[in-house]
Amino acid sequence: MTKADIVENVYQKIGFSKKEASELVELVFDTLKTVLQDGEKVKISGFGNFVVRGKNERIGRNPQTGEQIKISARRVLTFRPSQVLKAMLNGEEYAHLKDEDDDDDYDDNE
Repeated sequence: MTKADIVENVYQKIGFSKKEASELVELVFDTLKTVLQDGEKVKISGFGNFVVRGKNERIGRNPQTGEQIKISARRVLTFRPSQVLKAMLNGEEYAHLKDEDDDDDYDDNE
């Protein structure tokens, strides 16, 4: 599914004009990008969590030459699906599951 498919879905299901649907989808994605860029966690109930994690600098190897190289510190984006989404993907009953989107046991700095 592409962003254009999402816009089309919003257009068909909500009844906005295509321009309004496109602007709405862009606004949602821009908001998500801004929040993640600021290092904040995005929790979407029934869907999952997007978390920006810091990776420390480390030594790696070039797989072709075996030469050691320095891999710089960086930030990476991770997604952790909710129990509800996992159950849906596996065709299981999910109404009884506790949504774990508020699960703070997830280590942001792994």
